[in-house]
Amino acid sequence: MIQDMLGNELYVGTYKDGETWRTNKFGDFFQFPMATDSSPDMRVWERRLLYCVPVPGQNSWIEHSSESLLNPSSISSSPQREKRHREDDTAINDMDMQVTNEEVHASTSNKKMREDGITSNPGDTPTADIGSATSVLPYFDRTSLPCLVKIYDSPESDLKLNDVFEFIGVFTFDPEFPVDKNDNNDLESILDDDTRIQMPPSKVPRLHCLIHRKLSTQDFITGSPTLELKSQLMKAIREALLGHLTTILGNDGVAANFMLLHLLSKVHARVDSIAVGKLSLNLTCFNKETLSVYGHRLNLVLKNLLPFTHCVPLTVDYLNKTHLAPKKDYQTNRLASGILQLAEGSHLTIDETQLQAGTLNSTGIENARVLKCLLEWQKVEYDFTYYKMDMPADIQLLVLSEGKSNILPADLVLPFRPLSVDAAQDVEIEVLRSWRWYLATMRSLSHSIAQEMQKFVEDDLVAARQADRNLSGLDFSRLLTMGRLVSLSFGETSLTLEHWQMAKELERLRKERLQGSL
Repeated sequence: MIQDMLGNELYVGTYKDGETWRTNKFGDFFQFPMATDSSPDMRVWERRLLYCVPVPGQNSWIEHSSESLLNPSSISSSPQREKRHREDDTAINDMDMQVTNEEVHASTSNKKMREDGITSNPGDTPTADIGSATSVLPYFDRTSLPCLVKIYDSPESDLKLNDVFEFIGVFTFDPEFPVDKNDNNDLESILDDDTRIQMPPSKVPRLHCLIHRKLSTQDFITGSPTLELKSQLMKAIREALLGHLTTILGNDGVAANFMLLHLLSKVHARVDSIAVGKLSLNLTCFNKETLSVYGHRLNLVLKNLLPFTHCVPLTVDYLNKTHLAPKKDYQTNRLASGILQLAEGSHLTIDETQLQAGTLNSTGIENARVLKCLLEWQKVEYDFTYYKMDMPADIQLLVLSEGKSNILPADLVLPFRPLSVDAAQDVEIEVLRSWRWYLATMRSLSHSIAQEMQKFVEDDLVAARQADRNLSGLDFSRLLTMGRLVSLSFGETSLTLEHWQMAKELERLRKERLQGSL
């Protein structure tokens, strides 16, 4: 995940070795000797720097294809260091490092070279003193490493903060690499000492990107079954998953149905400030006893079904001490990550059962406001000290509380009513994979409402408004979202009368249960 965007880095793109032009593109070290002074035979180019981290909350069932690369113990650093000092290494093919005069001039325009030499101070490149490779990101998985990805020839609009990407390129990592400012063989020492000193190659690997592609949650479903969107097949998978959720939730079928819709929800459009498609869920009537049984079960099933999950224990002390939103650190010119800097499609469970009376300090008040903003508008407010910037998010939020949450107004509030504590049956791995595929695929489907069905829905909403004047536009929007999600749960991309009636019945049961709990 792109955790921070560090701007551009200047580097020696090409230089002349005698009569031969050579390039340093996609490399950290000079393969051939060169003079460090600026000359007409040296060209300065730019590349973008991205600070990337393993996706926060990534669950263990996701296979790490690059695990061996990220494991320092599996990398031999000595040969790489020795190569750097072999100026006459005959194993290097000269043709690989040569460029023609035409390529030099073509690259000058393509890579936006500085026309008048170096016009900015290399020290201005944003960097951070991370101390260790894991200090920037709270609760970081210390068995993995962040990576400084260097991007060439790619439009800035292609890569955005918090997006998840697959990068393929030249990977370099030397845990024994000494930071030596006098080492002129190092490209970074020529133009940007700060990046090398504050993000040393011994702690933060480099990856010179050749190609990249943005990933969705579907791309993390390894070993997905080859299934077609057949109605009967979708119904069978849906029935099996719904049955499992019902067992997990103590045979509370209503809660299981709403949980399924919640897991299928996503932001598919934004109208003004409204995030269309979100469906946050607040399950009430939880206490310490029910949480230890059903909350634990629910947490496990979410981890087994979804690629990225998180659980936040909401207490006064937690709100007062934790920084949920990212904040710009101008001393290091880095974005210090917060708990809510998450990838698109992440699931966040908020446990409010431990929240007791207390006093919130300024940090706690700000955190409560940031959480409420995320729940209502699917936006996280990033703190840049002098101003704040709303970053759009797509995070599924589940709130577990004793009564209706006063801090987090969810789209749906449902009293939880378990009927039994039957133990859930073990699920075979192939069944789990089909459920993962089902959730990811159904969420990705587009959905529409036919013209004749629109008229029927409008008449229903008018009748509902006449029966209850307290209904608002948000209530109608939520009901439409539920109808859409019911259709998607059956693999249908268009709303049908049957599914609309099912959504209305679920809403009736929810309101009936709410009235009964008053």
